[in-house]
Amino acid sequence: MRRHLQLLALAAAAVTAPITGVPRAAASEPATLLNASYDVTREFYRDFNAAFTAEWKQRHGGTVVINQSHGGSSKQARSVLDGLEADVVTMNQPLDIDLLHEKGRLLPANWAERLPNRSVPYTSTILFLVRKGNPKGIRDWGDLVRPGVSVIIPNPKTSGNGRYSYLAAWGYVLKGRKGTEAEAREFVGRLFKNVPVLDAGGRGASTTFVQREIGDVLLTFENEIHLTLKESGSDKFQVVVPSASVVADNPVAWVDKVVSRHGTQALAKAYLEHLFSESGQELAAQHHFRPVNPAVLARHATDFPAITLFSVEELFHSWREAQRIHFADGGVFDGIFQGRN
Repeated sequence: MRRHLQLLALAAAAVTAPITGVPRAAASEPATLLNASYDVTREFYRDFNAAFTAEWKQRHGGTVVINQSHGGSSKQARSVLDGLEADVVTMNQPLDIDLLHEKGRLLPANWAERLPNRSVPYTSTILFLVRKGNPKGIRDWGDLVRPGVSVIIPNPKTSGNGRYSYLAAWGYVLKGRKGTEAEAREFVGRLFKNVPVLDAGGRGASTTFVQREIGDVLLTFENEIHLTLKESGSDKFQVVVPSASVVADNPVAWVDKVVSRHGTQALAKAYLEHLFSESGQELAAQHHFRPVNPAVLARHATDFPAITLFSVEELFHSWREAQRIHFADGGVFDGIFQGRN
């Protein structure tokens, strides 16, 4: 009971002003948040959490502990529905947060309207990682369907990373080749015939490509590409920037029913608002996420290659429509994958 009252006191103090003006909270026990995030944000949130907790302590006097849970974005959403007590969710597609409202009523339908930019603090896109020297001569999407090219993509049924890769390939045919839906389906079918294994999430796919040395090319988020180069060395791998790719929105939200139980709503809100701050945006850019703050993005312009980008909504009308047609049980992806042999 004492801990519960202390957390309520901290939350009540935080409600009285934004993060820059909250009175110092007298709590002897640390307030705790759990952030359920997708697979390839570990390193970013490790650094972001350290920066946020240090600033919170300096300004408000209370100690905050941020715990992390990571996995495929859609898999994480289901875990929260099944009882994972996440105060905040930081996903890589809006449908995974919509699900928390539709299936669990854990947050309101208008969750995206509660933070700037429809609650998207940074974006990413899908690039290619190949082995040093690019022995298969992979330059663009069309090279991925050639015989003898092994492509590593995570499972679109469980991973937003895999879903974006699938939609980027589909969009390449529609936008880059000015092709038809039938031609896009045929192209994506040929692509998945070249996929030897489907990992559940983006980090698992990276492990398959880098450590297990399976595949000629890895399709993954831009930030994961740069992390792999940093950790494994540019002497082993190199980046290929395709002619076009998809914008990957990374929405965030606090989970109302959970923060209400924990007494952490004000803290959770401040935590997510900090992603939109100058320092939060700068840290996102340093981790190769594309910040939504134009000034910060301009400072890092040389870090992000020029590429024709299209949104899911632009080519597929909405995420909900893309999910219904392509990734629901019995959808286009199931047909493609079941018929690939």
